[in-house]
Amino acid sequence: MKKSILALLLGGVLMGSACAETILVGTDAGLAPFEYKDEKTNEIVGFDIDLIKAIIKANGDEPKIQNMQFAGIIPAIQTNMVDVAACAMTITPARQKQVNFSDPYYDVGLAMVIKSKDKNKYKTIKDLEGKRVCAQIGSTGSIFAKEIKGAKVVDFDQVIEAFMDLKYDGCQAAIVGKTVIDHYLARHNDKEIMTTPELYNPKQVGFAVAKSNKKMLDKLNKGLKTIKANGEYDKIYQKWFGTKQ
Repeated sequence: MKKSILALLLGGVLMGSACAETILVGTDAGLAPFEYKDEKTNEIVGFDIDLIKAIIKANGDEPKIQNMQFAGIIPAIQTNMVDVAACAMTITPARQKQVNFSDPYYDVGLAMVIKSKDKNKYKTIKDLEGKRVCAQIGSTGSIFAKEIKGAKVVDFDQVIEAFMDLKYDGCQAAIVGKTVIDHYLARHNDKEIMTTPELYNPKQVGFAVAKSNKKMLDKLNKGLKTIKANGEYDKIYQKWFGTKQ
């Protein structure tokens, strides 16, 4: 009798393990506080990373994080190299033609970053007409910058590279996510650069999956609802941003 019970229990554990899937998550670990490498551990951490791990585990699966360049993430989704993109990806009509997005999990906007000494020179986007503007390649900041009349847009793999180019007079401004620059300024106490007050192109962020992968999309939305209902989303948000959005 004892052997039968043990066999049933063991069978249940093995069956549970067999049902769990490893979900490959593509990210670009250069966009703090959403995803970046911890300087001490070299581990990929951030708001997106905590969130996608919690969502995947809420469904009984296991996440595996894979770092790659932002510009290559949508192609990786489309060719099934990864199952999910967790990279602060803004939901846009153009991207919705290429991939499917989960329910939105964060509201974002773009900020204009300038050198502090230029605060009276560059106040609005119109002031950047005909100027050199830095952005991250493939980002909504880059797309937005290309719409500025006569602007020469210089794209970089990482946002931090855009900031460095700005500080060394390579460009007159950078267009990046507001949350990204706020986190950078708070963390580095960098007085050389600043943001202008206006928020541009307000949008929402979602996790991306292949058009054909409805099963994964349903899992993501189910997991997101679960962690919002049980309070885990709020805990993760407060960990990275301090107050609830």
